[in-house]
Amino acid sequence: MSSVVAVDVELENFMELGSYLHRTSPAIMELRMTENGPPNATEILQSLSTNVEHAKELVAKCSSGARSVMDDELKNIIEQLEGVINDIGEALGKIPSSTFDNHEYAETAIRSLSREMRNARFQENGIQQSDMIETKLENLSVEETESREEKSLVPISNEEPRRLSSQKDETPRLVDFLKGMNYGAHENNSQSFSTLPQLAEYIEPLYETFFCPLTKKIMDDPVTIESGATYERRAIAAWFEKSKDGSDIVVCPTTGMKLHSRVLNTNIALKTTIAEWKERNEATRIRVARTALSLATSEAMVLDAIRDMQILARKRRYNKEQMHNIGITKLLPQFLDHEDLKVRCEALDLLCLLVEDEDGKAIIAKTKAIAETIKMLSSNYSSERHASLSFLLELSKSELLLENIGSTAGCILMLITMKYNESTDAFAAEKAAETLKNMEKCPKNIKRMAENGLLEPLLNHLVDGSEEVQMEMVSYLGEFVLEHDMKTRVAERTSEALIKMVHSGNSLNHKAAFKALVQISSHHPSTKTLVDAGVVPIMIEEMFTRRINNDLMDSKEEAAGVLANILECGIDPETLQVNKHGHTITSHYSIYNVAHLLKCSMPDKLNVNLIKILLSLTKLPKPFATVVSVIKETEVCHTVIEFLNSPMEELTIAAAKLLITLSTHMGHTIAEGLCKTQGLPESLITKFDTDRIAKKHAVSVNLLAKLPHQNLTLNIALLEQDIVPIILNRIRDIQRGETRATRYASIYLEGLVGILVRFTATLYDSEILHMAIEQNLTSVFTDLLVRTAGSDEVQRLAAVGLENLSSQSINLSRAPEIMRPKKKSFLAKCLSLGPQKDGKMGRRIRLCPVHRGACSPATTFCLLESKAVERLLGCLDHENPKVVEAALSAICTLLDEKVDVERSVEVLSEVDAVRHVLGVLRDHREDGVWQKSFWVIERFLMRGGDRDASDISNDRVLPSALVNAFHRGDSSTKQVAENILRHLNRMPNFSDNMVM
Repeated sequence: MSSVVAVDVELENFMELGSYLHRTSPAIMELRMTENGPPNATEILQSLSTNVEHAKELVAKCSSGARSVMDDELKNIIEQLEGVINDIGEALGKIPSSTFDNHEYAETAIRSLSREMRNARFQENGIQQSDMIETKLENLSVEETESREEKSLVPISNEEPRRLSSQKDETPRLVDFLKGMNYGAHENNSQSFSTLPQLAEYIEPLYETFFCPLTKKIMDDPVTIESGATYERRAIAAWFEKSKDGSDIVVCPTTGMKLHSRVLNTNIALKTTIAEWKERNEATRIRVARTALSLATSEAMVLDAIRDMQILARKRRYNKEQMHNIGITKLLPQFLDHEDLKVRCEALDLLCLLVEDEDGKAIIAKTKAIAETIKMLSSNYSSERHASLSFLLELSKSELLLENIGSTAGCILMLITMKYNESTDAFAAEKAAETLKNMEKCPKNIKRMAENGLLEPLLNHLVDGSEEVQMEMVSYLGEFVLEHDMKTRVAERTSEALIKMVHSGNSLNHKAAFKALVQISSHHPSTKTLVDAGVVPIMIEEMFTRRINNDLMDSKEEAAGVLANILECGIDPETLQVNKHGHTITSHYSIYNVAHLLKCSMPDKLNVNLIKILLSLTKLPKPFATVVSVIKETEVCHTVIEFLNSPMEELTIAAAKLLITLSTHMGHTIAEGLCKTQGLPESLITKFDTDRIAKKHAVSVNLLAKLPHQNLTLNIALLEQDIVPIILNRIRDIQRGETRATRYASIYLEGLVGILVRFTATLYDSEILHMAIEQNLTSVFTDLLVRTAGSDEVQRLAAVGLENLSSQSINLSRAPEIMRPKKKSFLAKCLSLGPQKDGKMGRRIRLCPVHRGACSPATTFCLLESKAVERLLGCLDHENPKVVEAALSAICTLLDEKVDVERSVEVLSEVDAVRHVLGVLRDHREDGVWQKSFWVIERFLMRGGDRDASDISNDRVLPSALVNAFHRGDSSTKQVAENILRHLNRMPNFSDNMVM
């Protein structure tokens, strides 16, 4: 390569020859140094040596000072050049695979180089015929090439390349040389890295005087000694030190002259010349690399250029400025999406160096580098991830780029994920954490981190930041929805700071802090932290003592919301002190003020929260009594009833829930209030979207169902609005699946059935009785016993409705005046199958054996005629004791003293009622169920036959149940148990021993 500089003709071909020899050197070193050398190593080395010597001879023939070379001889030299390259390629091809062990990349590189050299072809005039050259470039002249570079690339320099010889006008064509190097064949060869620096030295000549005689390297600090020789300061100083140890005589390493002085004089002229040469050389290398990047004909060419620029960028800052100026910094981002992994990583490493100054960062901000780098964070290759993280970390040191980085989709999320995966990749975790820390300087990034699960930066700045920063952080906190576990952390860290902001005079801080407190308090585990921080008295003060105006109304709403959330979490309200006077949230003072606020014309949202506070207080007996007392005292009940007409669904639901809770203590007052309010009570049923059952609809109808059933005023009001047909139609729609199923469908059905049941409690009213007969409510309830849509409550309500209807059967059933019937069979008596004839009309009359008259499901509500008995007995097998108790109550109406008990017992015996009732005692232990079961059993013992008595006496569970009820039951249950025990002869009958 050093000899080629002196060549006068066919320079391009000789440069290519030199490059081939240069690329062959690693293979030669491998053959000489490997311990696993092939048997033919000597033969291969001899062949290579012969060809190298031949190449030297060819170079000498064409070097300057040699005799003129004739055209025929020049053609012969070109052919010999081809032969040298071809022979070397053949020799390299003989290296066996075993030589490379497991280094596949080395074998691939040598095989590729061998193939290329065997196919190499040269021609005169420097025209290369290799297939690797693009045809459209090989015919360009020097001027055209330079013009093409100026038009299609970023300008490199206005200077022309330095001429090799002043005697010749020909200048080595840089573009053709780079193409001719054909980097693709040695892309895995680590020594190819030196190609571009050598090319720069070829363009910017290097002088022998630059080299230190001792180190054989270019000097940085040349000094001249007494002999006149010049050395690198460190090298000659080390020489002197070494000589001192052996002898007192010191000689010049070059001249051998004895030295009397060891003074080292800086060679300023040479030092300046070398420094200038280095600057020119480095500038040339940068321009060469810029051209190589622009051409980018192979991965190896790009890698060589990037790696050389990495060295230059590390040497001096001025080189970075040069790279900025000639467009390298702007050009590099296009290699971030290169198909080759090494190119992408090396480009990132170089960019990382170039953006260490603000100029580089400013250039990168205008490119696609940030977006491409963030894509690389999800790479499967750790080297690529690490390089991209290092680059991002460097970029994050500039506040100008923080917004750009943070706003790129997925950036913060991926960085947070890497930060928490320390066990998987410790390096990535460390770099990601450092980058995120830098990005905290941009408040918007803090918000993005919180949205992606990293709350600590926001909390830290909220607690420790300036007032302006705190205001911004708390506003962010109130904007997005926190996960429950996040709410707990926020409460622990920021409770005191938020409470302090509430007390501050800054209205924006005040409002933002309240929003944050409402969200935090919505998670029950967080509320204890807030209570311990003293939030309750502050919320009470905000609600009760601050003046009411538009600016503070939102704060009142939110204060009530926080207090409602605290009460809903289950904390004992008796322990929540609201002021320094000792009042608690359950005291008359607190509840009265809440009720008073409800009576005022407050915003709907505030009213919702106030009602929630009262609802929470009604969960405990003592505050419940106080709530009822205050509502009666303040007459706020009518206000709550009016909320049922509110267009705000949440307020309607809250009001209905409170009224349902209060209905057990002031149900008639609520019912009367409903009837006096315009649009009520009918709107609670009629305002319904048939396609969707919402929570509002379910709660509204349940309010009507829960109010006292005996309230005739409310029942008449509903009847006059023709509500019953609407209810029946909706029940049928739900049972048929014609109404869209929602989670509130079951509750809504319960409310509808409950409203029907309430009518059965006032059948003494003629209009209601007429409606029950007309709508055949007995059949409706009987059908609901089995078609309940999975609701136990519907079954219970249906049984209650049948009980109420059946109680009226004895009054509605009338025996006609007929001739005495003939004696019938026992079966005919039980089933009333025997016909009777009316003496006047001659019609056959079917008499009910229990009610002693003509019965039907519609007109007399007879359970026997409606076939409800069998379904009620089926309900006795239910797991829910409330359903069982209601079914027993309905059956008991058939054993009342007003009916024919003996005949009723006979009918019930036919359907095996005793067995069902005895089964209830085995499955349930509730007092109400036992009392009714014992009552039925007593009737069968007193009025039934021997079969029933035998079944009862032989039951194994009954005696223990009776004894248990006798010892632990209430007075009524105990009395019935005692009667049964006497019938079973398990207790003495004192009346038999009394003396008459």
